[in-house]
Amino acid sequence: MTRLLRRFVLVPLCVLLLAPAAPAAESQPESGKTSGQDTYNQQEMLHEANQFFGQGAEGLAKVIEKAFKEKGRPNGYITGEEAGGAIGIGLRYGKGTLHLKDGAHRKIYWQGPSIGFDFGGNASKVFVLVYHLPDVRAIFQRFPGVEGSLYFIAGVGVNYVQSGDIVLAPIRLGVGWRQGASVGYMHVTRKKSWNPF
Repeated sequence: MTRLLRRFVLVPLCVLLLAPAAPAAESQPESGKTSGQDTYNQQEMLHEANQFFGQGAEGLAKVIEKAFKEKGRPNGYITGEEAGGAIGIGLRYGKGTLHLKDGAHRKIYWQGPSIGFDFGGNASKVFVLVYHLPDVRAIFQRFPGVEGSLYFIAGVGVNYVQSGDIVLAPIRLGVGWRQGASVGYMHVTRKKSWNPF
């Protein structure tokens, strides 16, 4: 009985100990994950923005330079379009594609209210610098406007909206006084919604 027990316990144990160690499985990041090194430099973002808006958008280089100086290097960007209207209280609706440095991308939608001294309507292209986004899923939330973060240079406007560490910097071209006079938030969703809240 003892001999039989040794055979069933010791032999498999020796085989396990003497077998070559299996190579450690490489950890693959979850789809959409980014590391600290996965960021865009200023020239890359200026190139993408020029491609999106069209070459020669006056003021674009200065706005992007300002964003880099204040917020550093983004790890993603959004290309999209939006439409909105206001009579004091306004609404914005947009859609676009989120691009991350690691190659992940996803279709997204956003909407939100605005309050200010603005009247009328507008439709514009929007290029959004995205900072500190840990993964694609983290984009789906509300991003309130940051007070005093609005800049307007030669027809190009940029402001910051932020939730926790994640910062979005929407850059809009040729949106005039409406952009310069309103504040609100940006609610990013997976599906199109008419509910601005």
